[in-house]
Amino acid sequence: MSRGRPGRDDSPDRLYTLTGGRSRAGSDAFDLVTLIVTESDPVPGMQSEHAAILRMCRFPTAVVEVAAGLGLPVSITRILLADLHDTGRIHVRHPRSSYRLPDHDILEQVLVGLRNL
Repeated sequence: MSRGRPGRDDSPDRLYTLTGGRSRAGSDAFDLVTLIVTESDPVPGMQSEHAAILRMCRFPTAVVEVAAGLGLPVSITRILLADLHDTGRIHVRHPRSSYRLPDHDILEQVLVGLRNL
């Protein structure tokens, strides 16, 4: 049973062909929430999935959304994204990892202030 868009062939042979036989992206640069932004338009002769990614990511789009839009497993999508990144066709934006909640005392003061309203 196919998990992607209706009519898509997710056979191992097709996936092998899409990735040139690779099973890993070569780096861990693409987690599920990494944002992808197109840096160039598709060009004639480009692999159809690469072109679809470039059209899909004109605005920041998460890796998981790209995979869903293509109807492909995330692991295969990461390999395709790595290809585009290596050629400078996409820009990668990682989510903030150093986000900190405000100090506990400040949160408590805000809560007291809200209760006093």
